[in-house]
Amino acid sequence: MRRLSGIILALALTLVACEETTFQSSVPAYPVRIVIDTKVGAFVHFQPTSFGSHIVVNKDGYFMDGKFVQPVPAMYAWGYGGVVVYVSSNGFDAYDLACPYCASRGSCHTCSVDGAHAVCPVCGEEYDLLSGVAVPTKGIAHEALRRLNIINSDGRLTITQR
Repeated sequence: MRRLSGIILALALTLVACEETTFQSSVPAYPVRIVIDTKVGAFVHFQPTSFGSHIVVNKDGYFMDGKFVQPVPAMYAWGYGGVVVYVSSNGFDAYDLACPYCASRGSCHTCSVDGAHAVCPVCGEEYDLLSGVAVPTKGIAHEALRRLNIINSDGRLTITQR
């Protein structure tokens, strides 16, 4: 009997310990579906060949080097605050550009990309894109930018929600 109650107690403790342990981002999981073909079509201007190369895609189109290039097809979905695709130490990374610090306070503010950082125009937090994990560098925010899934297939990048 003592053995059975020990098993029941161990099972109960295991169930309590296994409560929700997955991280929930402050940035809502809006749909993301972007296909960037660097060889043909709308995104031929984006040639992600060097560290720090990036492209920002949102509802208005896409931006490279601070210049608007062309509208994004309506069939694409660009997340909560737009998407940045960045060439980092990991290869290709993609993030939702909504600031998690501001999102946790109920508003969506899109970060701008300045070299190796995404910068929130409201709170001033900077997220390090070059590291491959987009962690905050000033210590205002306590979470990184929402990471997106990116698949590279011979120059064709497909970005979706994780």
